[in-house]
Formats: sequence, structure tokens, C-alpha cells
Amino acid sequence: MGKPLSTLVFLLLFINCVYSWKKDEFRNCNQTPFCKRARSRKPGSCSLIAADVSISDGDLVAKLIPKESSQENPAKPLVLTISAYQDGVMRLKIDEDQTLAPPRKKRFEVPDVIVPEFLNKKLWLQRLKEERIEDGLVISSVVYLSEGYEGVIRHDPFEVFVRESGGNGKKVLSLNSNGLFDFEQLKESKEDNEDWEEKFRTHTDKRPYGPQSISFDVSFYDADFVYGIPEHATSLALKPTKGPGVDDSEPYRLFNLDVFEYVHDSPFGLYGSIPFMTSHGKSRGSSGFFWLNAAEMQIDVFSPGWNDEYSSVLMLPSDQKRVDTLWMSEAGVVDTFFFIGPKPKDVVRQYTSVTGTSALPQSFAIAYHQCRWNYRDEEDVYNVDAKFDEHDIPYDVLWLDIEHTDGKRYFTWDKMLFPNPEEMQNKLAAKGRRMVTIVDPHIKRDESYYIHKEASEKGYYVKDSSGKDFDGWCWSGSSSYIDMVNPEIRSWWAEKFLYENYVGSTPSLYIWNDMNEPSVFNGPEVSMPRDALHHGDVEHRELHNAYGYYFHMATAEGLVKRNDGKDRPFVLSRAFFPGSQRYGAVWTGDNSADWDHLRVSVPMTLTLGLTGISFSGADIGGFFGNPDTELLVRWYQLGAYYPFFRGHAHHDTKRREPWLFGERNTELMREAIHVRYMLLPYFYTLFREANATGIPVIRPLWMEFPSDEKTFSNDEAFMVGNGLLVQGIYTQRAKHVSVYLPGGESWYDMKSGSAYKGGVIHKLEALEDSIPSFQRAGTIIPRKDRFRRSSTQMEYDPYTLVIALNSSKSAEGELYVDDGKTFEFQQGSYIHRRFIFSNGRLTSSNVGPATTGDHKFASECTVERIILLGLSTQPKTALIEPENRKVDITWGPLLLRGGPGPSVLTIRKPNVRIEDDWTIQIL
Repeated sequence: MGKPLSTLVFLLLFINCVYSWKKDEFRNCNQTPFCKRARSRKPGSCSLIAADVSISDGDLVAKLIPKESSQENPAKPLVLTISAYQDGVMRLKIDEDQTLAPPRKKRFEVPDVIVPEFLNKKLWLQRLKEERIEDGLVISSVVYLSEGYEGVIRHDPFEVFVRESGGNGKKVLSLNSNGLFDFEQLKESKEDNEDWEEKFRTHTDKRPYGPQSISFDVSFYDADFVYGIPEHATSLALKPTKGPGVDDSEPYRLFNLDVFEYVHDSPFGLYGSIPFMTSHGKSRGSSGFFWLNAAEMQIDVFSPGWNDEYSSVLMLPSDQKRVDTLWMSEAGVVDTFFFIGPKPKDVVRQYTSVTGTSALPQSFAIAYHQCRWNYRDEEDVYNVDAKFDEHDIPYDVLWLDIEHTDGKRYFTWDKMLFPNPEEMQNKLAAKGRRMVTIVDPHIKRDESYYIHKEASEKGYYVKDSSGKDFDGWCWSGSSSYIDMVNPEIRSWWAEKFLYENYVGSTPSLYIWNDMNEPSVFNGPEVSMPRDALHHGDVEHRELHNAYGYYFHMATAEGLVKRNDGKDRPFVLSRAFFPGSQRYGAVWTGDNSADWDHLRVSVPMTLTLGLTGISFSGADIGGFFGNPDTELLVRWYQLGAYYPFFRGHAHHDTKRREPWLFGERNTELMREAIHVRYMLLPYFYTLFREANATGIPVIRPLWMEFPSDEKTFSNDEAFMVGNGLLVQGIYTQRAKHVSVYLPGGESWYDMKSGSAYKGGVIHKLEALEDSIPSFQRAGTIIPRKDRFRRSSTQMEYDPYTLVIALNSSKSAEGELYVDDGKTFEFQQGSYIHRRFIFSNGRLTSSNVGPATTGDHKFASECTVERIILLGLSTQPKTALIEPENRKVDITWGPLLLRGGPGPSVLTIRKPNVRIEDDWTIQIL
């Protein structure tokens, strides 16, 4: 009894200590030596120059050497490589020279992030153009990058940049323009008086290869703001962290951590890390920069004038506005990507060409999810399921947290609480519903637990610095952690999801990966020691931020494998890294039930979309605490537009299912959820767009209106696709809400159909039953207006098309449909239609493949209503071709639910099939 009792005591003490954010539990920059060193360097301190510049194997290659080096202590050169890729992407790599006396260890390069298709897009550089000054000295070397752009390396002082073509072309992006580059090479042994160990609180990091950090400055030209580098609970436009007008501030930290009740408006790092930043400005547009590195990173954004006193020694263009940044990492190599844009969507496309686009989820996954830590037992599950039906509230997925397991042993069930898991799942599946269970990376050290026994025998655990299986504490008590960086181990893990291995699982069960930062309750900063060892003797410090990514990858591969590669997986992960979008969804972690967290959820999810991860959302109502009823209602109204829509709560909170707050509030939450179900065809079409192009489902206003400066720092409103604008209400008892509607065209209120002028701020009444949402003039939005218990039961329901006409009385939109489940869409098995309304005629045309036979997807679904917003005339009939059939145009409801509402012009029962070509001419 001693060990279980000690485990319980430890966990209780831990829970009491960390269920609120404690600043002193985590390191700041001054407590992080590499960050402190990098931040103290002065502009122009880099002494490296580029030598031996040439073309080799289609790349520009060079050596970086000190301008002055003593014979007594010669410095090892660094090797620089510049590669060009299609669509305006330049890759810069800098590493130690492996041809010299090889070090005991090779610096870690992050595997399995760059998609193979990108590597096939490499341009074979043929010619190096040299630029000289009057005495003939070569000052820079230039290579072709793409039409209108060049990559340049300046020799002395060393600088790399992208510019518009021509010697006087404007710069787009640059590295080391401020001379802050520094690269600490691995060492064989300590020098006199050197102390390689680092201490933080009670933990000591041995650092067996000495300091190995890298830092450099990156400049974005003609930029007004920079965005990206999640995950932080802060504004969409990144605030300066250093320079004039900035109070003492921390850099933006990228270090995956298990943070309880995180604070908002903070640069502190949270659960995931994506070292990708994009800039935007009115004069040029957008550009982007990505550093593929999984070690801890800190990033400063400088305010204007930060380097004024050094302007005489820096050769920076005076005619270009600029945002300067400083990137600092504890380890790794320089493996960076420059994206030239110039449009916002171009940058996202270029970035996802490197790391991959979002996986297309199954259709159920984009509907509403109901979760709690924990639904107690099968009776509780059945009761919650029945209550949704009783109150006419649709949902698609019910979730089980850690308490469903046998003693926190994942892949097991508590036989007292969940004696019949398959029957339970099948009963929900009969209504078109699914379940999700949690599987975390900490494995209970119990010799009777088959997962632990296998992993231990096969040597599949992460090791401590002495080479023994790492033993840390998490929910299961004494735990070890699967070493997911090894592909062989990932394959072994994937097999655990086969039905014969995960006893009690069925095809309607999906997975949730939590605590995969990784979280270690008794570790430094609630995580794994940096000197722990992974496959290939890689130190944990080198891959920390990618650990959860590999865990997510292996789990998703397991769900694919269990159905012989036929069905798409659904896996939610808390930790993330570049490429996570290929494997499933993420959420913003352990937020709190307060208005500030509702507010910050918007820039957090927008930032994830900008950095490739479209499928994200925040816990509705806040994970910690008890939201007041108004906050919960407002959160449902906003969350209905998150790409990932889930209610979740901590086990210490009061139950908060939507029917527990009185009849009126149940009605308000029901209607918010119904809005999501009504818009599922539009959302699914947008998820396909994200899968095909990388363009996110929800977008900052400036992505759709890149020339409108009023949108650049607006993160209270957002676009859903290109057609809907949503404005949250973020204050209690709000009477009015101000909404900026960009552009020169009108916007139509989704609830009333009323037109509002674009390009101005509107002060609107804050309605109880909805938040402001508008359809953009010139768009066509597909809907399904019949409400069922789940999205699965809506599959064969007819569609409604909402046409919002612009000033030229035209509009267009798209609809994408497939089987919502399998990978058959990759073989062309789908319907993709484009709708165009012009000159009083609506046309449906095919933009998908002309497939036949086995890969043709067919649907008998029809369009039953076509709503016309902004039509100045009042026609009575329309002609459908090629059927030569007339239908009535009458006044009908804009919305079929929600009580009496406005009447709008409606083409009733055209009954045209979505898979056919047709036209409808208004007469």
C-alpha cells in the first residue's frame, strides 16, 4: 500500500500547487542562459563573412568564417547552403562543417516534417551572378529565386536576403542585417573555468556538449505588423517586446509546456510551438519566415528605433519601413525558409507547401462535441445522450477523459464504471454519434500492464541522462514515456489501436492526445529534463517541441491502420508543431471561464490558422472555473464558428450541459449550436479548401481585405471563409457592440437579411439571441436547414443556397461534398460545384474531376431553397434549364428556426440535384 499511497499524496499535492498559473514555476529569459546571452548582444557584433561562394549540386554554397582569426585559436567554419524552390520559397541552411574532424555528436535536424512533394519542387540553380564595387571586389552573390525575385548573400558583413529583381530591387526579407547572428558550436571538452551545467530550481541540466545555441535577426520589409509564432494567449498582431516605448518584457517563448489556467495577454509559451512568422503591410503585402527547429526558442519583436544608435555601422535601407525580430534557440541547426508572398494567402500556401496542408476531417468531426472531465460511467453517458435528444440539441461526439480507464492505464476500461464499452459505443453510433477516449504518452510503470511490459522489454522508452528508462510522475503516478522520435516505435504504437489490441474499441471510437508536451509533474517546468535521451542519442532539449507532434502522428497512423487505410482518422492533440495539421485537430488548452479568455480565443485560433493549423478551437465556457450564464451563452454563440467546436470542463466545476441553465438559456445555446449545423456544408467546403491549398477556415479580416489598414490589428472579428464575418461580444451585460465591416460592398445580417454599408464602423444593439454575423455581398453560402440529432442524420437532406448580391448584382460560391469518411476523395470521388449568379442567372458548374466508374461519387441531394438577398426587383418566376421548368419566387423565411423572422425572396423547390449542371434564370 505504501507506493500507491505515496502516489496519491504526490498527485494531490501537485494538483493543489499547479491548478493556477505560477510564474516562478517557469523560467524567464534571464534564467535561460542562451536567451540572456543573445539578448545582450549589440547590433553589428557578428564578425562572420561569406567565403568560397559557389554553385554546387544546384545550390549556392559558402563558408562562414570570422573576418579575423588567430592561428593560435582558429575558428571552425560554418557551412551555408541556399536552395530555391518553386512558388517563391528560399531555403537557408547553416550547420557545422562535418568534413572537418567530426564532433562526437551531429547537431539534430528535425525529421518527418517537410513533406516529400516539397523536396521535388527544388529549382536547380545554374548560375551565380556577382555584384562588384568599383575596384572589382565582389560584395554579394545573387541567384534566381522566382519571377521578379532574387536571393542574395552579401559577403562582408555576412547577410542573406530576398529582394525584388535588380541591383536596386527592394528587400523583402533578410537575415543578419543587424549583425546579431551567433552560432555556438558543439565542444569536445570543457575549457578552463567553464561550467556547462545549468540549474533551475531543484533541477540540474548537465549539457554534455556545452552551450550550443543559435541566434540571428530577421527583418520584414514594408511591413506594418507581424503575426504568428503560436502558442501564446495574446493579440493577433504581435506586440513589440523590446525597444523604445516597451516596458520590461519577455520575448515570445516557444517551449511546449503544460500550463494550468494560463494568463491572457502574455508572451509566455503554452502547449505548442510553430516558429513561423508572417508579416503584412499596406504598401507591399505579406511575407513569411519559418525556422524548422524543435529546441526551445525565444523571439523578440523590436519596436521602431531600437537600433538607431548603431545606424552608422549597419547598412539598412532608409527608404523601407521594417519590422525587426530576433530569433534565439537553445540548439539545432539553421534550417530556415523565406516566403515571398506577396499576398497573404500566397504566404500560407508557400508555408504549407513545406509542412503540408490540413488533413480533411471526417464530416462528424466538424460538428459539435460534448466533453467533460469526466462523464462518470455508462449511465451518465446514456443520460447525457438522452438529454440532448430531449432538448432538441444536436451533437456528434461524446468524450471520456482519464477516469474511464483502469487506473490511468490507457487502452483499458474501468470495468466497474464502463463494463460494456462496445455496446455503449454502438448505441451512440445507432444515432450517428461517436465517442472519443483519451490516450496520453505517460505509461504507468506497472509490470502487469501490457503496454509498459512491452515497451520496457523492447527498450521503447525515453532514457534519462544515465541511459536508464526515464521515470517521471503524471496522472498514472510513476510513469515512463514512449520515445516517439523513432519510426519503428511509432509503428509499434500505431498497432495498439487495432481492434484486437484496444479491447472495447469500435469503428466509432476516436482518440484524444493530452499531456503530450510532454507533461512531467515532477520535472523541470513540469516537463522532461533537457538531458534525457531519445533514439539516436538525441537530447530532449533538441526535439522537445516536436515530441507531441510525433505522438500525434503515431496515434493518427494507428487509427488509419485499424481500418486498413480506408477511413480518415480523428485525433485531437494539445501539443503541436509544424506539420501537426496533417494529423488532426488541436485546441487552446486549459483556459478559464472568464471574459478575457473568451476574447483571447479569437486571436489564438486565428494565429493557428495563419500557421497552417486550420482545425482548432477553444473549450466552450472555459476549462477551469464556473462561467456565469451570460458568458456561457456568448461562448456558444462565438464557438459555433470555431473550426473545432467542443464544450469541455474540469471535474471540479459545476455541470454545465446546455439544458442546466433554465429554459431561455437552453434555447439560446440550442440556437447557437443549430447555427453551426446549418452551416456545416459551408464549413466542410472550407475544410476541403484548407486541405487543398492551406488557406485557413477562419481568417483575419486582412487576409480577405489586404489593403484595408483598419483590419490589420483587428482581432475581435474574423472571417469564416471569404463569405462570413463574425464579431464576438466580449463584455458582460453589453448593450451595444461596434462592428467594422471592411470593403466597399454591402454586408447582409445573417439573422435579419438587412444590408449594412461596407467600409464603416456600425454601432449595433447587442442582442441576447446572437452575436453579429454578416454575409459578404458577392458570395453564395450553402446551408442545410433541417435539423437532426447529428450531422450523420443530415447526410441526405436538401440544401439551401443563400445568394448575397453585390453592387453589380452578381455573386459566386462553392460546394464540396464527398462521403465524409474515407480517403476515396483523394482518388477523385467527390462533388465540387461552383455557383455563379450574374445577369439574373444562377449557374452550377463542375470544378471537380470528371470521374467515372469506381471513383465517381454520386448524390441524390437537391437544392430545395435559393434565397436572394439584395435583389432590387421582385420577380415571380424562374426558369430551370435544361429541364425547361418554371418555379415560383415567393417571400419566405430567411431562417427556418428561431421563431418569427424576416421574409426574403426565395426560389422555392427548384429541386435541382447538386451533382448536375444547371442554370436558373430569373424571369
